[in-house]
Amino acid sequence: MIDEVMVVAYGTAKKSSFTGSASTVKADKLAERSVSNVTNALAGQVSGVQTIANNGQPGSAATVRIRGIGSMSASNSPLYVVDGIPFDGSISSINPQDIESMTVLKDAAANAIYGARGANGVILITTKKGDSKEAVITVDAKWGSNRRAVPTYDVMTDPGMYYETMYRALYNSKAYNGSSMTEAYAFADAALLDDKNGGVGYLVYTVPEGEKLIGTNFKLNPNATLGYSDGKYYYRPDDWYDEAFGNSNLRQEYNVSVAGASDKINYYMSAGYLDDSGIVPGSGFTRFTGRAKADYQAKKWLKVGANIGYTYYNIQSP
Repeated sequence: MIDEVMVVAYGTAKKSSFTGSASTVKADKLAERSVSNVTNALAGQVSGVQTIANNGQPGSAATVRIRGIGSMSASNSPLYVVDGIPFDGSISSINPQDIESMTVLKDAAANAIYGARGANGVILITTKKGDSKEAVITVDAKWGSNRRAVPTYDVMTDPGMYYETMYRALYNSKAYNGSSMTEAYAFADAALLDDKNGGVGYLVYTVPEGEKLIGTNFKLNPNATLGYSDGKYYYRPDDWYDEAFGNSNLRQEYNVSVAGASDKINYYMSAGYLDDSGIVPGSGFTRFTGRAKADYQAKKWLKVGANIGYTYYNIQSP
């Protein structure tokens, strides 16, 4: 809307009177996305801004490019400003539920106040405050799960096929480098179970005495039995996809806040907890946040405010 008030470098301004290039993402748009890092909420929301997800690590920040790449050696990341203060900490420490709006300043006219620090653009983050005369208590709980967004890979689930493939690879490494077929077969036979020579390094089959695991036709010996010969230990083929990506990828988030205002004071307090398990076992992101914010109009000419935030987060990588 043309009369909408937006946060800019010098305070606030109506869109109708603002001459710079800026875009604003409001809290309702941020709430539509269950993201652990606020930068990921910008994807597809702001024209002319590129957001690139570097990896699937929970809590990781997206690469944000407002003016493209301006340097091959220096940083091309924008300047983040939280409630008027340049923010040099980890953007992962900010709870998206505490954000009222994010304004992206794109051109030189919009972020001139920040000088060289704003050369790659500026993202203004404004946290929430009380605006109701009655205390408003908000409780939010979200449960979900993480899954791969791309098709799964075609993986080998049969150990016999794995041994056959490794045997053929060892054979080809000699056959296509000048060795005779006899020499290539001999090398593959000797190296298949030798991890120091490119082989598997272990045997999970019982093979009758005098017979080979893989024949010259590159097929598994039909007399080979999966497991040890003494019968005490037997293997079952693993589902490598489940082993690699797991089955329990729970994402849970809880937030509670209290906000209110009067003629002279407004306040906002919140606490949040996030446990975001990655799709790969051993990866995850845990965050505890707390924020207390208050403004008091002591006199017409004097306004006192405090904004205190606490964050503890832990990123687990496999």
